[in-house]
Amino acid sequence: MVARPETGSIPDAPGSYQFLDAEGRVIYVGKAKSLRSRLANYFLQPELLLERTRQMVTMAESVEWIVAKNEVEAFFLEFNLIKRHKPRFNIRLKDDKSYPYLAVTVDEDWPRAMVLRGQKRKGVRYFGPYAHAYAIRETLDLLLRTFPIRTCTKAKFDRHHRLGRPCLYAHIEKCAAPCVDDINHEDYDKLVRELLDFLDGEHDAIIKRLEQRMRDAADQLEFELAARVRDQLTSVRKAIERQQMVASHEEDFDLIGLDEDLLEASVQVFYVRKGRVVGRKGLVVDKVEDVETPALVARIVEQLYADAPKEDVPREILVPVEPDDRELYEELLTLNRGAKVRVRVPQRGGKRDLLQTATLNARESFQRHKLRRASDHNARARALVSLQEELGLPEAPLRIECFDISNLQGTEIVGSMVVMEDGMPKRSDYRRFKVRGLDGQDDFASMEDVLTRRFRNYLRERDEGAHTGKRFAYPPNLLLIDGGKGQLNVAVRVLEELGLEDICVASLAKRFEEVYLPGRSDPVRIPRDSEALYLLQQVRDEAHRFAITYHRQLRGKKMTLSLLDEVPGLGPTRRKRLLKEFGSVKKMRELDEEQLLALPWLPNPVGKAVYERLHGLERATMETS
Repeated sequence: MVARPETGSIPDAPGSYQFLDAEGRVIYVGKAKSLRSRLANYFLQPELLLERTRQMVTMAESVEWIVAKNEVEAFFLEFNLIKRHKPRFNIRLKDDKSYPYLAVTVDEDWPRAMVLRGQKRKGVRYFGPYAHAYAIRETLDLLLRTFPIRTCTKAKFDRHHRLGRPCLYAHIEKCAAPCVDDINHEDYDKLVRELLDFLDGEHDAIIKRLEQRMRDAADQLEFELAARVRDQLTSVRKAIERQQMVASHEEDFDLIGLDEDLLEASVQVFYVRKGRVVGRKGLVVDKVEDVETPALVARIVEQLYADAPKEDVPREILVPVEPDDRELYEELLTLNRGAKVRVRVPQRGGKRDLLQTATLNARESFQRHKLRRASDHNARARALVSLQEELGLPEAPLRIECFDISNLQGTEIVGSMVVMEDGMPKRSDYRRFKVRGLDGQDDFASMEDVLTRRFRNYLRERDEGAHTGKRFAYPPNLLLIDGGKGQLNVAVRVLEELGLEDICVASLAKRFEEVYLPGRSDPVRIPRDSEALYLLQQVRDEAHRFAITYHRQLRGKKMTLSLLDEVPGLGPTRRKRLLKEFGSVKKMRELDEEQLLALPWLPNPVGKAVYERLHGLERATMETS
């Protein structure tokens, strides 16, 4: 348990404080107007502390702090430390899926519209998120009839540019075909601006423009053009109908619905732009620190908007209860957005009704989540307790690391390390190793090399302290090796040489699914229907999959490079450019000789040599099969 620092040693100033465990890991980060007053609250009698606070203080071995100039700087310091260390006792938002956005790549020469998931990147305008991918794809399909900008990849765009023929989308009038210069830059940029304006909610101006264009075409007796514009109007109106109108045309705001219990909370965020609901997102909050609802709402607002692009921060954020330090959060979000931001609780009218709708959505989503949580959590807890009993471990193996080796007749030897925490894969901690310096196939030596590197890195990072960029900082409760007694003995020897004998180790042999433990000649036979055995098989199979995947990547890269290496006149620069433009050797084989010779940067003799090499190899393969 952490010892209380001398009161006089703690500054009476704003700042951020960090509790660290015995391994030097940051397990909690907080901020305070006065570090001295705030930290004093953690060193009361244990029975006076809330349950999770008491658990955190018990696990901590030390406390550190960083003084800030003011409360705003302390906020940013706390936010950045939480983002960097991901402390286990800080509240964090979780999401079991990646929501799709409608995105436009405004940083490209010819901007592209597409559906994107995952981390946002610079140079792309995002609209959404949408709850369902099919809804956004249908919306995009409707909009392309009116705003026919490209949706193809750069490789496909370049390919059709070289061929001088547009793709099918141009023939069905869903692309203006910039790849073959059917539209100039000025007109194309106008299309992109109109699409962005429409997605920003400027519907009326777009509709009026299309109506005027249709009337002008009819007045000039261009009835086919008028009919096409009429169809575009129909598509635009259908797209507008998909967005629910909930406020006046000029209002932009986000609305947060919330439902919670003692362990978690469910959050539903509605995104309203120009009075219409343009997106919705559901999240779950893991309440690993003891907080009341106002503090919880403050944490949610902080994590949703503190690091968001300024265009994603609305003028107004509507919440179910007023957050702690509301003025501070409004000041911070105003700095981020570059314009005034309000955080408030709606009291009456349509916004109050919409908040109730969001809260109802959060409650229904939470009920479904709790059913899954109870089922999953109970099954994982049973498996971990069962594994502890079967292997005679001193504690439940909350962190399991499994290692596997993959090679092909002693070539491209690789090792994999996969991690399960609380019975679930923790992919951010997966690691892969390339084994060098071994002659031939030697699985024991390969395993020794991988384990030695992993645990030497752990010792080095442990000695360097908590504030370095750690990749191997956590020791496992159970080290699992894919193999039999030989691989187990290698692991035991490595741990003994490094002074880490306290780490529990076992191996799982594939043949009879037998578990071997140090110091026992006979294997432990875990019942076939045991949840403990299923957990071991799950992590072992995941390690095998991860190793095989990495091995195939290296092998495929080597085969591809060796194939193109044999082409006379094709140096590394041109080889990389070929692979970048066409993606793979398989795609290059689909090209005819004229297409290769048409590449302006590839000399004709080299292009012919590439074609002959690719298709000569293909014919030889067919003849021998």
